[in-house]
Parts: sequence; structure tokens; C-alpha cells
Amino acid sequence: MSAFTEVAPGVHRFVDTCNVYVVLPQPGATAGAIAIDFGSGDVLDHLHELGLATLDAVLMTHHHRDQGQGLPRAVAAGIPIHVPPVEQDLFARVDEMWSARALYNDYNLRQDRFSLLDPVPIAGVVPEYRTARYGGVDVATVPTPGHTMGSVTYLVDRPEGRVAFTGDLIYAPGKVWSLAATQWSYTENEGPAMNALSCFVLQEEEPDVLLPSHGEPMPDAVAALAELARRMGDYVDSRRTRPWDLRDWYDRPFVRLTDHLLLNRSANSCVYVLLSDSGAALLIDYGYDMSTGWPAGTDRAARRPWLASLPALKRDYGVTSIEVVLGTHYHDDHVAGMNLLREVEGTEVWLPENVAPIMADPMRTDLPCQWFEPIPADRVLPLGPTVRWREYEFTTHELPGHTLYAAAFEFEVDGVRVLATGDQQTAEGRLGVQREILNYQYRNRFRRDDFIQSAALYRRVSPGLMITGHWQGRQVDEDYLELLTRQGDELAAIHDGLLPDDGMRPPADGNLVLVEPFYQRVPAGSTLEYEVVVVNPYDGPREVVAALVLPEGWEVVVAPAAPAAVVAGAGETVRLPFTVRATSAAVRRQRLAADVSLGATRLGQAGDAVVDTE
Repeated sequence: MSAFTEVAPGVHRFVDTCNVYVVLPQPGATAGAIAIDFGSGDVLDHLHELGLATLDAVLMTHHHRDQGQGLPRAVAAGIPIHVPPVEQDLFARVDEMWSARALYNDYNLRQDRFSLLDPVPIAGVVPEYRTARYGGVDVATVPTPGHTMGSVTYLVDRPEGRVAFTGDLIYAPGKVWSLAATQWSYTENEGPAMNALSCFVLQEEEPDVLLPSHGEPMPDAVAALAELARRMGDYVDSRRTRPWDLRDWYDRPFVRLTDHLLLNRSANSCVYVLLSDSGAALLIDYGYDMSTGWPAGTDRAARRPWLASLPALKRDYGVTSIEVVLGTHYHDDHVAGMNLLREVEGTEVWLPENVAPIMADPMRTDLPCQWFEPIPADRVLPLGPTVRWREYEFTTHELPGHTLYAAAFEFEVDGVRVLATGDQQTAEGRLGVQREILNYQYRNRFRRDDFIQSAALYRRVSPGLMITGHWQGRQVDEDYLELLTRQGDELAAIHDGLLPDDGMRPPADGNLVLVEPFYQRVPAGSTLEYEVVVVNPYDGPREVVAALVLPEGWEVVVAPAAPAAVVAGAGETVRLPFTVRATSAAVRRQRLAADVSLGATRLGQAGDAVVDTE
């Protein structure tokens, strides 16, 4: 008796720690079969029952151990493993999760500890929203978060119909395998809401049969998903003070600010859409679309870029192409989806000249809230000059404050002058309020005079509407401009009063010394280039002396010129280059520091950097 059951034409189920599906090649294909999920790996012992010697690939729906505890057997057999992009680190670098995961006083309820015990090498990540061939099988990948943040569903078309491999999104019509897995943070219910949205997304794909990781095949696929979405919606409402119409959230994510300017109300940070009469659209920022809230943790597997609102944009507003996305600043909640937009929609990424270098090399500088991969600019926008997109003209203005690396975009639409300001201030209040909340964080490289500069910019531009990164846009009048001017002056005065002024003026962010690049992951034995960046806060020139403090066995190959030749003028920043060589040992989180003196003042080991050698 065979260990397999044919559950769809050319699809055979092996019941293990989860359902492992072996998909035979399509007629006429020259390559072989693949597996969807892998369980304990025992499926390899039974392949001969299907006339197979091996598998050409394994595709994982999500990272949980019941799905893939046997993946080391696939590695040993030379079978390539492909995984969801959001969860790649929970396969290839899961040891980092185990070493860093909080145990004491733990408020993180995500089931990331239900991951593999040890890392496995992966062949790559599956391309979401696109079809790729694995072995002799064409597979489309659809993001379906809910059971985990990074879960995906695989679609395979056969002459008899469309088969959806849903992982643990759904167990049976209206049921899930685990509700506990959907609770990602303490007291919240982001996962159940995401599950309902994923049901809507998958319904649009019109599958004919659902094949779950646990449970039986569901031939009435759309109805099964609809029932689960309804029940999950009821569950979400039971834990909220007000009902949440998730169907309306999915169907109508956009609201009009003017005839040609939309706001995506479903995004974690505001995404604005500028409509061209040509049918093209331009976006301002694009981070986490259709977000139901933050799960615990800030690792890659806790962050989900996807394109869930775009079908409604195209359907309801006549959008035929998403040509350009602008970025106000580099924070992940504003940029995480840009690479996906480029890959799927062909969207060009246009970035201000002061933001583009940070996004192109995110770990060179020690800054918070950066995305995991570089986001290179297709076009770099100079600060000051005007550029044209379709019938609109944009002026890019430097806008330090929330972060040093930010810009405001000025444009006119439907007779209204608009200024997009990102996260500069909250804009939570109404006209006539006594205060605004100026949104600054020191590690973002805040300077004490930044909000004086931004207030002056607002007066020069005199916008009718300011649109912000997380809060309602607001009409602008003289009272509001005066309020921001006064608060900028007050903020600078507060810092002047609190920080030293006895012959020195230290930066508000406290960064007198930096080491760049801040973080690198390199092969053991590599030669690395560093710069020690030193700010002279004194009111006169100071000699700069810097030395690198290296991990044991490392050596400096090239150091700066004689210290006496390195002098920083008052308020000047200097950069001192070093070349170092790492040892041949592979070690995680090796630390180095810059020990710096400014004249007679010993700052000590004031700057640091981190390296992983592999």
C-alpha cells in the first residue's frame, strides 16, 4: 500500500508532521517533481512509490518546525530549498534568533521559537506575486500572512483547475489549525485580522481546491475562505471596543484628499497616491501596506511588505501603472515595500540626494529603523531644483529634524499647494492648539536648530495642505506657521540651556565619534576599510588622535597619517581612514572601537562597530 494519496491531479499527499505534497511535473516538462513543505523528511524514503528517485526542489509555506524539521535531509540529498522572503532568516540564520530571543520578562507571543533548531542553507526566496518554475512545475506565490507574518500560499495551475497550497492559513472551511499562532503580541490580535485579509486576497485568485498543511482538501475553495474570513472578523471584533469592517478595509483602502490626491488609510505609515490623467500613479512613501498593527519584535520575520491595496487602486481609480515612488526618509515603515514595488510593478524609486546614500548602504551608518536590504535609487533628486513627473512638478527640500536624512516634497495638485513632510511633526492637533509634538529622536541625528530650519521652510513654501507620515493632513494658516516657528525656537533654547557651553558646543545627538561602516558581514580573513568620523565641538581647532581597538588577532594594515597632521577646525568634522585585516576565524558579533583624543581631551572608546565573520 502506498504512503501517498493523490489529492489533485498530479499532486500526492504524504501525511507526516504536516501534510507534505509532492507535485509531479507538468506534461512535457523535462525536469522533475517538487515538494510543498517537508515535515520530518520521511517522504524521501517513499519517493520510489511514485517512480521518483529524488525531488528537484522543496518549497516552504512558513518556518514552523512541523513544516520542516527534516530539512537537513533535503540538504544532505542535494535538494534546493526555497522559502518565503519574510522568513528567510528563520531558516538560514535561525541560530541568530535562538541566541537573541528574549526569555525573561518576555512579552513576545510570536511562535518564532517553533522554528528549526539549527540553520539550513537555502537556495533562495520565492518571488511573491510572480510565477517561477521549480523542477518541472510552474508555481505562483501569494503572500498570505496570518498563521505567521511571513506565510505564503503557492498556486499551481493544472488543466483540471487551480490548486492552492495554503500552509496553515486554513484548516477546514471556517477553521484554522491554531489560533495561538496568530497572536503575535501581548493583548493584541494583528494575526487574526491579517488572516481575514489573506482570505480575501486568496479568494481573488479563484482557486478550485485548497490543500492545507493540516486538514483535508477543500474543493469549495472560495466558500471555505469566505467562511473563515467571516469567523475571523467576528473573533477580531470580540477583542476590540469597536467593530472593524475588514472587508471594507480591504475593498476601500483609499480616501480622497483632493480629486487627484489619495491617502491609503490601510497602511502602517501614510502612503499618498498622486493620480495622473494618463492613468499613471506616483506614490509618496511605501512601507507596510494593509497593516493590522505591529507584532512583537523588529526582526525581518516580524515585518511584512506586500501589495494588498493595489488591486483596489487599479480597480476604483483607473490606475494603469504605478510609475514612481518617492521616499521622504529611510525608516522601514516608509520604505519597506519599495523593492517589492519595483520588482512586481516596475515602479521607479526616486530618492532625495541626502536620503539615497543611506538607503543604498543601510548598515554603513548606525541609524535606527533601517530596512534589511539596500534600496537603490533609480533616480536621485537634487535638493532645491524642480523635477517633472507627468503633469506635476516637484521640488525637493532638505528637512532635518525627525532625522538628519529626510526631505519634504512640494507640489501642486487640484489648485492646492501641498508639502509632504514625513514624520517631522505629529499634526495630531487642530488649528488653534497651543502645541504640536515635534518628532525628534537623538539617534536619528537630531540637531538643536533643525526645527528652526523646517519652520523657515514652511514659511517660504506657504503650503495650503501639509501631509504627514502617520497623522492627519492639515490645512495651514498663519497661526500654524507661527506656532511651529515659536516651537522651533523654544526647542533650540531648551537644548542650549541643558548642554555644555563652556568653550564647546556638543551635538545634540551626542555623536562626537562614529565608526563607519557600523556593521558588516564578511568572510573570515577579509580586509576591511573603516573611517573614524570625529566632530570637534570646541570653539577652536583641535588635534585629532584616533586608534582602533580591534578583536584579538586582528591587525591594522593602514592607519592615518601622523596625528599632528590631522587637525579639526572649530565645529569641523574629519574622517580618518583605516584598513584592517580580520582573522581567519568565523565569529559572530565581533566588536571594535575607536579610541579618540581631541587635543588634551581624552574621549576614550567613543565610537564602535560590529562585524560578523563567516
